[in-house]
Amino acid sequence: VSTGAEPAPGVDSVRGHSQAAATQDVQAAEIIWDFVFRPFWKLFVRLLIDGILLLVLQIGNLEDYYHFYHSKTFKRSTLSSRGPHTFLRMDPQVKWLQQQEVKRRVKRQVRSDPQALYFNDPIWSNMWYLHCGDKNSRCRSEMNVQAAWKRGYTGKNVVVTILDDGIERNHPDLAPNYDSYASYDVNGNDYDPSPRYDASNENKHGTRCAGEVAASANNSYCIVGIAYNAKIGGIRMLDGDVTDVVEAKSLGIRPNYIDIYSASWGPDDDGKTVDGPGRLAKQAFEYGIKKGRQGLGSIFVWASGNGGREGDYCSCDGYTNSIYTISVSSATENGYKPWYLEECASTLATTYSSGAFYERKIVTTDLRQRCTDGHTGTSVSAPMVAGIIALALEANGQLTWRDVQHLLVKTSRPAHLKASDWKVNGAGHKVSHFYGFGLVDAEALVVEAKKWTAVPSQHMCVAASDKRPRSIPLVQVLRTTALTSACAEHSDQRVVYLEHVVVRISISHPRRGDLQIYLISPSGTKSQLLAKRLLDLSNEGFTNWEFMTVHCWGEKAEGQWTLEIQDLPSQVRNPEKQGKLKEWSLILYGTAEHPYHTFSAHQSRSRMLELSAPELEPPKAALSPSQVEVPEDEEDYTAHSTPGSANILQTSVCHPECGDKGCDGPNADQCLNCIHFSLGSVKTSRKCVSVCPLGYFGDTAARRCRRCHKGCETCSGRGATQCLSCRRGFYHHQEMNTCVTLCPAGFYADESQKNCLKCHPSCKKCVDEPEKCTVCKEGFSLARGSCIPDCEPGTYFDSELIRCGECHHTCGTCVGPGREECIHCAKNFHFQDWKCVPACGEGFYPEEMPGLPHKVCRRCDENCLSCAGSSRNCSRCKTGFTQLGTSCITNHTCSNADETFCEMVKSNRLCERKLFIQFCCRTCLLAG
Repeated sequence: VSTGAEPAPGVDSVRGHSQAAATQDVQAAEIIWDFVFRPFWKLFVRLLIDGILLLVLQIGNLEDYYHFYHSKTFKRSTLSSRGPHTFLRMDPQVKWLQQQEVKRRVKRQVRSDPQALYFNDPIWSNMWYLHCGDKNSRCRSEMNVQAAWKRGYTGKNVVVTILDDGIERNHPDLAPNYDSYASYDVNGNDYDPSPRYDASNENKHGTRCAGEVAASANNSYCIVGIAYNAKIGGIRMLDGDVTDVVEAKSLGIRPNYIDIYSASWGPDDDGKTVDGPGRLAKQAFEYGIKKGRQGLGSIFVWASGNGGREGDYCSCDGYTNSIYTISVSSATENGYKPWYLEECASTLATTYSSGAFYERKIVTTDLRQRCTDGHTGTSVSAPMVAGIIALALEANGQLTWRDVQHLLVKTSRPAHLKASDWKVNGAGHKVSHFYGFGLVDAEALVVEAKKWTAVPSQHMCVAASDKRPRSIPLVQVLRTTALTSACAEHSDQRVVYLEHVVVRISISHPRRGDLQIYLISPSGTKSQLLAKRLLDLSNEGFTNWEFMTVHCWGEKAEGQWTLEIQDLPSQVRNPEKQGKLKEWSLILYGTAEHPYHTFSAHQSRSRMLELSAPELEPPKAALSPSQVEVPEDEEDYTAHSTPGSANILQTSVCHPECGDKGCDGPNADQCLNCIHFSLGSVKTSRKCVSVCPLGYFGDTAARRCRRCHKGCETCSGRGATQCLSCRRGFYHHQEMNTCVTLCPAGFYADESQKNCLKCHPSCKKCVDEPEKCTVCKEGFSLARGSCIPDCEPGTYFDSELIRCGECHHTCGTCVGPGREECIHCAKNFHFQDWKCVPACGEGFYPEEMPGLPHKVCRRCDENCLSCAGSSRNCSRCKTGFTQLGTSCITNHTCSNADETFCEMVKSNRLCERKLFIQFCCRTCLLAG
């Protein structure tokens, strides 16, 4: 019985009244033929001689049924074959004839796990982030990519492109899904996005990101992409000067063909840069979301940034901070914050990525048609999410760019991601500055996408605009509030349910990195828009910079919003120079109707509970404008009469810092109570101040300035662990919030900022820089100021991957993986010409070397073909030389070599000396 997929015409079975011996077993069709033995045999012989049919065998135990094979038919033909054999149908003795067709039959075996997925890609099993459900996996929470595959979603008909330094389009794992129409070389202005190759493989980034998205499956090469049936392209735009024009062109390549743009780059993650898209790039973003994908909107996925070690904050990156991008963060396999992670309120979701050097990294495609297990950073996370979104677009190709963001908010899960700032917002969403709404869930995303109804149209409301300048006090918080109806009076602008919230702000400041900014929604959700950045020494401040938060997603927009700005001055800064809030405005994005028309069974999992603002705090609508905000420098305060003190004039003007109980005179030390803080004691006299001086902190409950712990210059309380900055001669230990004269082990003194900063995890002690180690932790050795892992014999330290790699099998110790990078040879190997060999080659002999565990191959004398024991102990000579004892002498014959000359040569044994080898040794030897 045939088991192929197509019919195999040309083989027939016949039914007759005889049997014949089988000659061979060939897959074929059948003719049934009925007649007595003798006529059957004659016909068979005739057909055989004519080269038409070949009898194969009787069909099982069926009498008079025979199997014939036609030797001259096309096996792959889909048409019934024609020829002389067709006349058999006309023979009266043939009762039934049928040309056979192949039928599909399936093995009914039972697998141990009927839901399991099997791939023959060699490092599929190393993709730990897709195997979190496995028994021995360290990642406890699953991104459920395999579950989405099992539902049939693999990215078919979805196009993703990588904005980067190019992709290797002929890579065996990328070529099957490569899409030239989704590719372009902006740097070279042509259609080939292949990266520029150099010795350092600098331009490997795009190829690595592309493999994560759409590496081909079951091709016995490298890995499996998350959307392994999606089309993948590359825009080469980072390998050259990056300008506003370059970015705008890259973001606008074929927006009606490309569905998803993935970018794992941005401004410097150096803790001091504030930068974003230029005018043209902003227009390209806007065009993409309005016109891309035939009006559904291009989807831009962005890596949140790798500046964690430098104290960077991704709200200073205008790409991740945009409402048009999906900003993606990373978590280690154990669910912790990686050392490079940047916090901010614009992060939407998270995937797994690399962590410390001893934790596993991401496996993907690499330059020069190779694979790598060393892909790292948030660069990993953007293409991962791009691949997962591709699965969702296959489930529902009509999703808009905002639908995709809603789906990520609704289905991402915070489970097992460890952070101290998880909070539940007013709409019931759990959200964090580290991880956004949590770990992406591919299965939940495709399930929701399949039945998704498009969200209502987006409205934008400029809810507040305040251009009144005011000073930012040191240490204390400047609060300004805005009461808004969220444009309820304009139906085309009204926002009831929030999506993105933007604060556009202008601040002048002597040291921008000292600022912290918060936004509090009417529901009480507090978003940190900016954290203190120690390396940001700029005096440029912010000019119309937009900070964006997604932490209010789903909340009600109407009510009172509060902006808080805190200035935490560093020790090197002049505290007399204050910053100034010039203006700010609040921009709300969202919908007038509820975004979800029906609630699915997944609702409880997505935590979509709408909590109304009035349940969290009293209604704000009744507040008068004067209650919204009164600038401190514009308020007038007058004395009030107290019982029994009618003689005090009602019109006496108290000091502006005096409270509602009035004063005994016009000075700050004559107040009966204070608006802000009282400084001093009964013995030294007290006075009212707006800000507590250095060495004190403001106790808001008691309205008193209380002394900080000794060594603290500014603090948040009396305790030794509540210091915010330190006095001269002390260093600020930021992890413990203490002031110390010497930084403890594991920390080094930063003289510029007077901080104790943490050494690299491998360092026990360090100086000047985190990786300038002086003493290493156990398991590490000091090498040129760095602590590297102690590698086992037979391994070496790979500085790029920061791990121990295997030496070549011939090496006992080595400096790299190559055969010529051995330091010592393995057992039973000898060292020859920078390689370890099992035996010395021709022209060499082995010699013991003191202090070495192996022999070294020394070269024989130049005239020896082989030697033993020493270079002059020749056993065979090269052509043109003759062996004389253990030496090789020339075959040259001298006609004038007399007996006296030969005697002199022999007696002085000149033939054995290399210098005299060309003397007439051959002649003298023959002469006896």
